[in-house]
Parts: sequence; structure tokens; C-alpha cells
Amino acid sequence: MGARPLLNRRLDGHGTTIFAEMSALATATGSINLGQGFPDTDGPEEVREAAVRALRDGRGNQYPPGPGVPELRTAIAEHQQRFYGLTYDPDTEILVTAGATEAIAAALLALLEPGDEVIAFEPFYDSYAACIAMAGATRVPLTLRAPSFRPDLDELRALITPRTRLLLINTPHNPTGLVLDPTELAAIADLAIEHDLLVVTDEVYEHLVFDGAHHPIAALPGMRERTVSISSAGKTFSFTGWKVGWVTGAPELVTAVRTAKQYLTYVSAGPFQYAVAEALRLPDSYFDGFRADLLHKRDLLTDGLAAAGFRVFRPAGTYFITTDITPLGEKDGIEFCRSLPERCGVVAIPNAVFYDNADAGQSLVRFTFCKRDDVLGEAVSRLQQL
Repeated sequence: MGARPLLNRRLDGHGTTIFAEMSALATATGSINLGQGFPDTDGPEEVREAAVRALRDGRGNQYPPGPGVPELRTAIAEHQQRFYGLTYDPDTEILVTAGATEAIAAALLALLEPGDEVIAFEPFYDSYAACIAMAGATRVPLTLRAPSFRPDLDELRALITPRTRLLLINTPHNPTGLVLDPTELAAIADLAIEHDLLVVTDEVYEHLVFDGAHHPIAALPGMRERTVSISSAGKTFSFTGWKVGWVTGAPELVTAVRTAKQYLTYVSAGPFQYAVAEALRLPDSYFDGFRADLLHKRDLLTDGLAAAGFRVFRPAGTYFITTDITPLGEKDGIEFCRSLPERCGVVAIPNAVFYDNADAGQSLVRFTFCKRDDVLGEAVSRLQQL
């Protein structure tokens, strides 16, 4: 084997994810896991039953079509029209993926060449960094800074070079809860058009906006033909284990992404695709109720964290809250999160792992509130011990 490392050097530094480490810590210590963003209750019963029905009827038990089952692609098209007035052809402009994670991987592997630069908001979801690395491209962070975490658009312009190929946007933004407003989206779109850049936009929290509204950048003039939009069922319907995501975009973009995707999973989640098609057609009352429930949970945990002594940045979207531990007399988020289970039986995620510029996130810690009210209440009472 020689002295050469076994792991491809592009993935150097992308070992075990912080989520795996912290979830293992939660299990080992019996702590409340407010680290990883998965709900502790299932989504709508009728959607779960739709999956059971598909299994029993033999729909999706064998390989589904590569682009996704037609019923789901049609439902995704209807969803984009219903909520945003965006029109997509289910046959040529929609691709079903193994969650948004695969959609991101396939898009970046398809659209990037070694040497390309990708500008991404920092802190970024950890798979972004890994996928850019696997594509051989270079990530260029645009740091979002507390307390507002709003992007500095002059800084964004300054980061663009002749090697910039793609802007990777996430709104609503994990982990800060930032929701880009129409002015910011228009400015980003203008830069993309001026410099002929592609845009990959991760919109998995599109139905979890508490302040303002979600505006897809693909709806702006000149953006449809250069934007790959990504979302998924996991966050909206609380079935994160099903791993059903999707890509929408112009035919040539979707074809490119599909070319990479077919060699990753080929296909996945056959019966669940039929169930998600039904989920996307749920009445407005479902989406409104889902948002209202999470808004209540956001406020419950926000108030509790503030009472426990954290500096809390109230999120406009997603189901995560970023806090600053400095008022607690702490400064190292990673050490704080490693010791928190022993100290009070709660697990959180240090934001520093989402930064290249680790100093910017050193004292920031993320909590999730997509848990039952009684669990959040117990977590809050434990955190009071700090």
C-alpha cells in the first residue's frame, strides 16, 4: 500500500461528520438530541398510509424510472406552479433524487470541472464542502456574520473571478435561519447574469419561513435557464428517512444533473415516491398548520435558550436556532458541545464545523426545535442548569 493515504486527498478533512459524532454522544449519554435535524414524530398519517398502499399494490417495489415516477414528477410541477407560479415540464425539467443531499452532489459533480470556483454562503451545510471537493473545484466562502447574518453583496461581487462557475445558495439558510429577501435575491441574480454564472439553490426549508416569505431565485428574469433548484420531502412532511428529493430546472441543466445522478444511486425510494406525490397535493391547511406548529416550537426553544443565558439569534426560517455561548463565559463551541451532554444531558452542534473561517463561528452553537413540545420543555429545563 505504501505511504499514500487510503482516503482520496480531496476528502481529506471530511471524515466522520459532526452529526454522527454528536448523535453517538447523545445515545451514549442518554441526552436529548437537539443536534441533528430530524423530527421525533412522523408526518401525516395519510402520507404514511399512501406509502403502505404503494408497497401493497406493488408500485415502486422494482426499479422506478430513472428520472422518478411520473406521478411524483407531475406533483412536483404542480407544487412549483401552485406556490410560486413556476412552470416546469415533468418529463424534461424535473428529476427525483435520493434526498436533497444527492441532488446537491449530482448537481455539483455534473456542473463543475477541476479548477472552477464555487461561492457559497458560510456557514454552509457540511455536504456542500465535501461535494465541491469531490468535484475538484474550490469553494470560496461568503461569510454571514452575526447578528443579522445578511450577505454582504459588495463582498459577493468582489469574490467573483474569471474562475467562478457557480453560486451555491441556501435559503431559508441552515444553520443561521436567514431568509433572503427579494432585494438580495435580485442583486444575486444580477451578478449571476452579468458574470454568466450558474446557480444551485437549496430550498429544502421552503415551507418553514416564519418571517417574510420564500422567493425562489429561479422566478427572477434571466434566472430560469441558469438555475438548478433543489428541494425535498423530508423537511416538509417529516419523513426524513424516506430520502425523496428533487431538482427542477431547464432541460439542459436537468439532463446534466441526471447524467451524474444515474451513476450515484441510479434510483431510490420507489414506493415512497408515490406517497410523496400525494403529500405534495395536501391542502393549504396542512402547510399552514405545519408552519404554525414549528413557529410555536421556535418560540418555545428561543425563549428557553435566552432564559438559560445564551445570546439567541431568532431564525426567520428553517428549524434551527443559532446561539452565542459567550454570555455563558464560554468561547469554544466545539468543546462546549462535547461537554454539554455530561453537564446537562443535551446535545447541540457547534457552528464552527460549517465554516472555513472557523474564527467567525467559534462561539456559535446550533440547536434544532423540530421535536415534541415536552422534549423541548425538558431540554430547556436541563439547560437552565448552565
